[in-house]
Formats: sequence, C-alpha cells, structure tokens
Amino acid sequence: MIDLLIYNASQLITVKDSKRGPKIGEEMLDLGIIENGAVAIDKGKILEVGQSSELVGKYREAKKKIDASGCIVLPGFVDAHTHLPFVGTREDEFLMRLRGAEYVEILKAGGGILNTVKKVRKATKEELLKATKAHALKLISSGVTTTEAKSGYGLNLEDEIKQLEVLRELNEQGPLEIVPTFLGAHVIPEEYKSDRRKYIELLENVVMPEVLKRNLAMYCDIFCDEGAFSLEESEEILVKAKELGFKLRIHADEIASLGGAELAAKLGAKSAEHLIKVSDRGIELMAERGVFAVLLPGTSFSLRKPYAPARKIISAGVPVALGTDFNPGSCYCSSMEMILQLAVLGMGMFPEEAITASTLNSAYALDMGDRVGSIEVGKQADVTIMGVPNYAFLFYEIGRTHVKSVIKRGEIVYEAQGPYY
Repeated sequence: MIDLLIYNASQLITVKDSKRGPKIGEEMLDLGIIENGAVAIDKGKILEVGQSSELVGKYREAKKKIDASGCIVLPGFVDAHTHLPFVGTREDEFLMRLRGAEYVEILKAGGGILNTVKKVRKATKEELLKATKAHALKLISSGVTTTEAKSGYGLNLEDEIKQLEVLRELNEQGPLEIVPTFLGAHVIPEEYKSDRRKYIELLENVVMPEVLKRNLAMYCDIFCDEGAFSLEESEEILVKAKELGFKLRIHADEIASLGGAELAAKLGAKSAEHLIKVSDRGIELMAERGVFAVLLPGTSFSLRKPYAPARKIISAGVPVALGTDFNPGSCYCSSMEMILQLAVLGMGMFPEEAITASTLNSAYALDMGDRVGSIEVGKQADVTIMGVPNYAFLFYEIGRTHVKSVIKRGEIVYEAQGPYY
C-alpha cells in the first residue's frame, strides 16, 4: 500500500542526478527518459521509478492512481529567479516602453522599481500576503513546485522585513516551496537619492544584520547595473553580506557590461543573473568558479532586448539555470512553460537543456539539488504532468498551457479542468 502511483506516462523524464550536482555542457542533454514510465510515491517521497509494466503489478493497492497515458511526467519546475512579494501592476509603464521610453529613463523619473516600492510600503502585511499568495498560485499552475523569491520593494528596514516575513508565512502555508533572497540593494530609494552613502550604510549596519538575526533569508542579492548600484558599491555591499553570513547572488550585466559576472566569480557568488551583456572574460571566470548563470529570457522578450548568449555560456561549461523573473515591471510572466519556449526559440537553447535548466540545475542553484529537481528514489515527490505525447511537443505547440496536474510532496496541489491529452 502506497499513497500514489503515476503510470503509463509516454515519457517519464527523470533528469537523473547521476553526478549529484548541476549538469554542464553536453550533460544537459541527458534527460534520463523512461518510456511508458511509472513513479511510486509514499509519504511525500519518491519510492520507486521504472517501467509501468513492472510497477503497476507491484503497487496495485496504491491509495490513488493516475493514468498518465498520452502525457509526459517531469520533475516539478524550479524557478530560480522571481520578485514574488509585490502589490499592484505597472501596465502604464509597459505602454510607455512600447512608445519608446527606456527602462532606466522610467526608473530615473520615479517609476519602475520605485513605483512598486511606494505600493508595497503602503500595503499592510495582510494585503501583501494576499497578493503574493495569488502570485504563488500562478506559478503552481504552470508546473512550478519550488521557487526563489526576492525582496527589494521595501528599501527600508520595516518593509524589507515585511516582504521577507510574508515569504516565510507563505512558505509555511504551502504548497509552493519558497527560497527567500534579500534584495535591499535593488535601487537607491527616493529619500536617499542625495545621499547614496547613507543608504548603503543602512543596509550594511542595520537591515542586513536584522534579516539574518530573524533568519529570514540565506541569500543576499544586488542589482549591479546602470541606474542601480555601481560595481564598486556592489562589491562593498556583497563583501559585507558575505562577512555577515549570507550566500551571494548578483543581478549582473543586464543593461550594461559593468563586470558583474567577473565580480560574482571573484566573490564566489552562487549565481550571476540576467547576463544579457556579459563579457567573454566574465563567462570564463564563472566557469572556473562554478558560478551559476541564471538566465531570464522572459525579460528580454518583454523589454524587446537581446537575449543572453546561452550557447556561449553553455559551451564554456557554466552551469545554467532558468527563471521567470516574475515581477510587476520588466517581466510580468508567471509561466515557466513560456520561459522554456523562449529559452529555446529566442535564446537558442536546446529543448533538453531548457528542461534540465528549469529543474535539476535550478534546484542546485538554490542549494536544493539533494531534495528536488529530478525524479529519483528518496527525493521529494515534486512532479508535473503535462498533456503532451513527448517533451518536444512542449516547444512545438506554443501559446497555451499543457499542465494537467502538479504534485508537491506527494499531494496533488493543482489539476487542470478537462480530460488528459
């Protein structure tokens, strides 16, 4: 007697974690596919994986069974980069961009990130929790079972703490598993525009220590780019964060090639994220130090900007992960399916690479590869069932969702209406 048996999957895509670490280069092409596969789940964990012909007879007394005929079964997607805790939207700025306004221009005029900061500061914790929960449910419905989520729309002690507490509460409620990141160094808030130094000192001496004291985030991120924080400011803040005990992430080389990737390698950051304008030297150093490249093709698409050089990054041996960059400004996209399609059709990744980057590699980018990211015995039973006959179909038919069921820790947390494929 087990809790759940999923069987008759046309393809069970295990993304096998054979090296117990992220896949790089050609390793990303190996999805560990089992034709007509089945997975046995009990007490929230994966108990056995194999052929349906073997497992159906063995677990005929399963409490619940899902016949996945005509469907593929994948690990639950792991979204490696979001800005989940926010209220309000900015479609007016979207229209401004369509008419020629640049992102940095909008930011300097008090829009962009600062626009959302005003809304988050004004919102009560209950209002922020309600909005963030709605965002989380969108991710779940696109097959995401684990996500990273950044603060950065408070830009003061009270409201950064408020965002991170909302993430903790939402993580405790479930079903989405949330890995929080402190992003107090998103931009300089309006009240410190004439005294950048004072805000940096506030972050270093007050906000970051308090975040750690309350155990609200294990990562510290910074927006190192034109219109945000300089390379020198970024290094100072990240060095302090590392001394305090944070692991590091960096928004790097999105708008301008400032050397964010090189800084990530120098400081031993876990990841450099965006990388649209990354230098060849930055890629080389990231490969040497094992820094993850978290690529965000939805942002390039939304801003109508070039894509990060994925082929060059993969060929260099950098571990690559994918994220939605779900946020109210530059990428209001909660669909991991669309991100995979953009990674392939826009950024030049192969379908197998995109699947690996959004499951196992994203899990390792969040230090969770030992628990999630692949369908293997002993890992959490985080599974997404897609109504397509094979994985190529995910990229072949675009413009609609294929998610049929999402399972987190062995529990069905989302089911689409209507029959399977």
